[in-house]
Amino acid sequence: MLSDEGSGRNVIPKYALSGQRKGQEMTEAVATELPTHGVNLTEVAQNKVRTLLEQEGRTDLRLRIAVQPGGCSGLIYQLYFDERVLDGDAVRDYEGVQVIVDKMSAPYLDGSTIDFEDTIEKQGFSIDNPNAAGSCACGDSFH
Repeated sequence: MLSDEGSGRNVIPKYALSGQRKGQEMTEAVATELPTHGVNLTEVAQNKVRTLLEQEGRTDLRLRIAVQPGGCSGLIYQLYFDERVLDGDAVRDYEGVQVIVDKMSAPYLDGSTIDFEDTIEKQGFSIDNPNAAGSCACGDSFH
């Protein structure tokens, strides 16, 4: 993960879109009544997620964004595709791209904007998080 030092803006490389979390799935009836969250997804990021989902050939996947303990500064971002909607999840739809945030991560991510950058210097998803007070020198974590 790359970082603009001190800005709370982290770039998540495209290979970071993997992994799975444990938990119980919710029924479709319950999933339709989920709360929303305050994470924003730019149009560029929406298009990249759609492209990645098309490459996977799956229409049942959603982009899950989580904050977990780790790294030099204490917290790391996790972005991955997930077919599950778990108890306590908040979901927001961006023109067909569903973004899921778990209830523990939501306060850390509220007001964040996720973008996708594809330049000669960096390629990957970036998170501009107004709640991040800073990040470590390597850019892999924040606090």
